[in-house]
Amino acid sequence: VQLQASGGGLVQAGGSLRLSCAAKGSFFGIRLMGWHRQTPSNQRELVAEITNGGEPNYADSAKGRFTISRDNAKNMVYLQMNNLQPEDTGVYYCTADVMATPWEEHEHRGQGTQVTVSS
Repeated sequence: VQLQASGGGLVQAGGSLRLSCAAKGSFFGIRLMGWHRQTPSNQRELVAEITNGGEPNYADSAKGRFTISRDNAKNMVYLQMNNLQPEDTGVYYCTADVMATPWEEHEHRGQGTQVTVSS
């Protein structure tokens, strides 16, 4: 399974970015898809995640500014980030809990896409 992320970049504070991630490969299904980030101080933290039923979960820092969504038919997850602030800077990783069979699940992580917010 490969997770291919895109959409990072450099924006000014207050700007917006939309991240996309596609899961490629052969599998039974994907239970949970989400985004984690690694900050410049090397902290790794959850940003947002969403179940295959469409139920989202956000970090407190993302609530009210970011929106996660997914397209189950395309095995894709999106993160719309609005009102970006310098503290949002980091490498954003797409993650997915992929079911190889109905009884076997593994966590996968993509290569990461850089998001830089200037003040």
